[in-house]
Amino acid sequence: MSLITLLLPDLRCGGAEQVCIQLAKEFTNKGYSVEFLLCSLRGELLETASSIASVRSLKVSRFREVLLPLSRYISLHQPDVLLASMWPLTCLAPLSKRISQSRTKVIISEHVTLENQYKDWGVLTYTGLGLSTAIGYRLADQCIAVSRGVAQSMSQLAHFPLDRITVIYNSRRTFPEPTESELEQIEQLWNTPRGHRIVTVGTLKEQKNHALLLQAFAQLPFVNHRLMLVGTGHLEDNLKALAHQLGIADRVVFAGFYQNPAAFYKTADLFVLSSDYEGLPSVLIEALSYGLPVVSTDCPSGPREILIDGKYGRLVPVGNSSALAQAITETLMNPPEPEFPKQRAADFSAEKIAQQYLDLMFSNGY
Repeated sequence: MSLITLLLPDLRCGGAEQVCIQLAKEFTNKGYSVEFLLCSLRGELLETASSIASVRSLKVSRFREVLLPLSRYISLHQPDVLLASMWPLTCLAPLSKRISQSRTKVIISEHVTLENQYKDWGVLTYTGLGLSTAIGYRLADQCIAVSRGVAQSMSQLAHFPLDRITVIYNSRRTFPEPTESELEQIEQLWNTPRGHRIVTVGTLKEQKNHALLLQAFAQLPFVNHRLMLVGTGHLEDNLKALAHQLGIADRVVFAGFYQNPAAFYKTADLFVLSSDYEGLPSVLIEALSYGLPVVSTDCPSGPREILIDGKYGRLVPVGNSSALAQAITETLMNPPEPEFPKQRAADFSAEKIAQQYLDLMFSNGY
């Protein structure tokens, strides 16, 4: 049985980690042996991953310590495919294969535009990004980007041919149907009638720019609407303070982290993404799959590709709270029929996306 190893820093609840969980489910359903390999054994998704496949750890606390332990893992376990997600693992994994002299096929997958993620880290980091990707991408057997925007970023950063990067979109996550008690619990959190509910799902960090969403929400011409932020992160206290400053604290709910956000999607009236940058925001796809209207910043990259230039949801300029508020208002007043966004979500089925990965993994004699 072919072994596919999924390499990640850990299993905290991020987009790339969620994608790998979904892929692991589909790979095992198709009869492949799957293993998660982590730098360190931590994260909210550990239990979920363990229920799908075995989980191993390199037991390293710094990326600079990864190279030799990863080489030993490859030599000892000889996976047929090693799928490495997230820089710098996307550069370290191909090097480790060279050291191990293994026939393992190393595929790397980038989930964000790296120059945006590390833009504030200084010239030294940016130089290191360019150099490491220039080497790592060329040593990899295959390179994957989760959107055309990410592919263009990879190509420019590493001076790497764009036609050697395969674009495979993230799949739509599927969630268990929420129970009646779960739905009742979320209804109590909303504490407002249908038609007035705005939700966003994501880690409370700078990239997601929830401050912009709060500023836009404060401009809405409504007093009975609620904004639900589903997720946790180090900016939570700052965002709560901002909600108080804007006079909207009584209408903003910080719901915390939910591994299964289905009840929020099912009970909301609108989904909003306010990010400064993304790779391919899976939460937009999830919202569409529940028939929710969506409003998103036109950030690099992913939203424009998912929404097909605004056909399936409104796109607004990054950082413009007034434009975001206007788009939210207009969408709430004239929402599309639920079946319309669901049509687009069907293009991101987990089975379809997993097969694209498998076709790439086991092509050319592998």
